[in-house]
Amino acid sequence: MTKSARKLKLGLLCATMLTTSLATAPAYAQAEPAAEADAGDDVIIVSATRRATSIMDTPINISAIGGETLQDERLDDVKDLGAFTPGLTVTDTGPRGSASIVMRGLSADGTGTAGSNYDNAIGTYLGEVPLYLDFKLIDIARVETLLGPQGTLYGLGTLAGAIRYIPERPDPTQVSGSVHGRVYDVAHSSGVGYVGDATVNLPIIRDVLAFRTASGYYYDPGFIDYPFIVAEPGVSIAQPGGVTNPLGTPEQQNANFSPKKDLNWEKTITTRNQLGLTLPTFKAYLTYAFQQTKSGGRQANGYGVLGEGKYEAPWRYAEPSKRQSHLLSLEMEAQLGEIMQAVWTSAYTKTKNHTIGDVTDLLLDLDYDYELFPAFAGFTTGDNTRKQFNQEIRLVSTHGGPFSWVLGGFYNEMKYHADSIERLPGFAEFAASPQGNVIYGNYYNGLVRPDGAEYVSFTDSKTEEMAAFGELTFRPIPAWQITVGGRYFKYDTSITGGSDTPLTKSGRTRMPYPSLEIASSRIRSGKASDDGFVWKLNTSYNFTPDIMAYATYSKGYRIGGVNRVVPCILPINTAEQNLCALPDELSYGPDKVKNMELGVRASLFGGRLNTSLAVFQLNWDGIQLGSSTQYGNIGITANGGKAKSKGVDFTFHAKITDQFTLRGNYSYLDAKLTEDVPGLLSPATGSGDVFSGDRLPGSTKNSGALAAVYTLPVGMNNLVMNWTATYTGGILTSPGARGGGERLPSYVMHRASVTYRTDAWEVSLFANNIFDKYAITGVGQDLTRYRQINDGIIGRYYSRGVATPRVMGLEGRMKF
Repeated sequence: MTKSARKLKLGLLCATMLTTSLATAPAYAQAEPAAEADAGDDVIIVSATRRATSIMDTPINISAIGGETLQDERLDDVKDLGAFTPGLTVTDTGPRGSASIVMRGLSADGTGTAGSNYDNAIGTYLGEVPLYLDFKLIDIARVETLLGPQGTLYGLGTLAGAIRYIPERPDPTQVSGSVHGRVYDVAHSSGVGYVGDATVNLPIIRDVLAFRTASGYYYDPGFIDYPFIVAEPGVSIAQPGGVTNPLGTPEQQNANFSPKKDLNWEKTITTRNQLGLTLPTFKAYLTYAFQQTKSGGRQANGYGVLGEGKYEAPWRYAEPSKRQSHLLSLEMEAQLGEIMQAVWTSAYTKTKNHTIGDVTDLLLDLDYDYELFPAFAGFTTGDNTRKQFNQEIRLVSTHGGPFSWVLGGFYNEMKYHADSIERLPGFAEFAASPQGNVIYGNYYNGLVRPDGAEYVSFTDSKTEEMAAFGELTFRPIPAWQITVGGRYFKYDTSITGGSDTPLTKSGRTRMPYPSLEIASSRIRSGKASDDGFVWKLNTSYNFTPDIMAYATYSKGYRIGGVNRVVPCILPINTAEQNLCALPDELSYGPDKVKNMELGVRASLFGGRLNTSLAVFQLNWDGIQLGSSTQYGNIGITANGGKAKSKGVDFTFHAKITDQFTLRGNYSYLDAKLTEDVPGLLSPATGSGDVFSGDRLPGSTKNSGALAAVYTLPVGMNNLVMNWTATYTGGILTSPGARGGGERLPSYVMHRASVTYRTDAWEVSLFANNIFDKYAITGVGQDLTRYRQINDGIIGRYYSRGVATPRVMGLEGRMKF
């Protein structure tokens, strides 16, 4: 830990002691309000500005989804939020990885099919805890999405915005809970899915101490088949036929393949447990959360590279994954006299990911002549662990008067470790045989490597980030407020990594079987650091109690870092496999945005129509771009170019009658480069240049949703009918769709439900993707790598992610 980090950490701990010792004054409004107003009000109270306000009175671009809507629409996790949140594009990549999230077009990376388990462009919070995990949305009061930089209010530096999951809190006044179950059928699947979860709230000391737990199990049967898995790795032939008939005869297929169905299944167990202490001037929440997700393969196809269907994958191995996440946090709120409220949060998170993937196409693309081995088919095993410790303290004024303020400090330490082993089953024996010796000469002569280890690597990285932030608000008259804010940040990051090639002559010397330990001569390190200041100016005016306009100018940033790729051993030995980063590819710097926004909120016709409209423009500089290493074509992040994103966000909620409501949203987004970026894309795709005016990838230009809800009274109960349509516009897979990029087709999805609801229980019939729309959600690699042929072997590198087909089911919920 650096000296400055120790100072900030000590300061936060001292502030915590001060908070606890001064918590003796009368209580004031807490920063975390009640979850929602009465359901009949159709008003959600939010705390995005660190004070309890309705959305109508919140002078920033924010949308909120209440807990009831989360349940009614069956929004289980972040993958489901994009269609219901303007300005947000969420790519459904299936259970094998977390979804990729893009806010307001601030992405220069191509789309993917594997998802992203970490994104520092967006600040994500569970309550007051910075969250780096994709927990299921069980027992959540609401989800708040804040668009635009938020670094003057939150510990996490937010380049594009923030998402806050506000959990229900322990209630020390009464025993309560709920039980929920769901069973459903998935089109193109041979299985049946189900979900079961329960929430229990138990007072321990009435009005003082309570325990609340929310746990669930999710099983999805999957719908992607893997018909071409090699039956015996190292023996079975992955391509038994020629180029014109790659799968060979039915007899050859039966002899070499061991097909498996529905491999993108999901098995998730999740639990969140809170112990809550409530005193007149002090609150504390101790939370432990755990989630584990397993899956058997990718939610993608190979675009018919071998003639496979829309819901079939062409890869040679099953590709299981396991993600395991732990979170332990302590949140404390204390009222300090009549002056301020203090909120202190300390959290530790740990995630572990284990994956197995088909690596045959990467090795085929690198052209090491492995394909001359008849049973050539390789796989890679990857393990990575991310550990994070963070602390945040925030002081919020409660003294009244024309001035109010927020002041905070933040510290975050993240450690990351990854190991990877590529294996070629059977190759060692073949290379040592007379036939192999004829093909490879004496390069592999004397090879003894029965474990098939062909490439071994590890990376260790560490990032420390510190920040001080705050806002000051002046209200010269009740209807008008002016807010200024600022943030100072500093970070240090470092990486150490190593790699070796156990099958090569020199590799066998350094790493004789069965050793997989990397020699010190093959290990290199790198580091980077930076600091800076960003600020914000916001003002709003209430023309009437029901009409408010606001304007914001703010700056945001995202810290730089190190690419988690093994540093190259210099000078480069081109006779060996090199999957590594050159010195100028090891690190990247921060990028920044300037955000300008005008917005209007209105509540009309006695509150029956609530609407908001925002226009914005972001100027993005020093863009963190998705690039690739010179050696091995490994994905990395680089800085380069400038971009501009401008657009419109619109939402409305209309209560047409007491029984019939409409709600909807629409976003228009125009995100383009404003500067050329030479050599960004792989040289194999041409010059690799992208140009000013090229549209940025990863986000839609047009998107929206429309939902109609009709409530029919049935005696003392209700029959609720819901129909929702969502539109996702076309997405580019690379800047300007250059370098083998493409535009993914737009699509519309429909979902509906009929729910019979009483005060104590409800039962629903539902259907998602009613018309079984086949939709492409992303691509892996680019079209230049579609059906590459090397020595008669057809590459299967290119992939297309697909949306979940039609789902129909029955759901029930009981409360007590």
